[in-house]
Amino acid sequence: MNGIIKAIKERRSIRKFKTQIPRKEDLMQIIEAGLYAANGRGKQAAIVLAITNKQMREKLVKANCKIGGWPDGFDPFYGAPVILVVLGDKTCHTQLYDGSLMMGNMMLAAHSLGLGSIWIQRSKEEFEQDEWKILLAGLGVQCEWEGIGHCAVGYTEGDVPAPAPRKDNRVFWIE
Repeated sequence: MNGIIKAIKERRSIRKFKTQIPRKEDLMQIIEAGLYAANGRGKQAAIVLAITNKQMREKLVKANCKIGGWPDGFDPFYGAPVILVVLGDKTCHTQLYDGSLMMGNMMLAAHSLGLGSIWIQRSKEEFEQDEWKILLAGLGVQCEWEGIGHCAVGYTEGDVPAPAPRKDNRVFWIE
């Protein structure tokens, strides 16, 4: 079986991670895979905010919990030590699609490197808040950005879940 198709069939969302941070070289490969995602009109209008700093990760956890309505102490990122936040340029009408393809590429790349990942929502709401806009400005990130998703990445703790059976009647041919 083709390696890419095999990775697509085997990749699963991971909900328990080890605390060890993956090698920076692996994280850079994951991010590069995201940067090579297909994108509307070749505008490359999605970016990645790579968070490996524990204090910044905890700020993100608290913001995500507040939006999600979870109590203090809950980790919506399931313990993943790295959070790759994908943001789309609000002036580009394909930002949601471009960022989604970036997320998919990064999750497949993580799997191919023996790492687990999961897509976590609520980045849109986070990056509408001034605190996170100020963070981006401090990094020199220009324009208005919309959060597309968090790609939580790390080493899987425990077994990888088995795939759910695929539903029937989801393909309709017109020949």
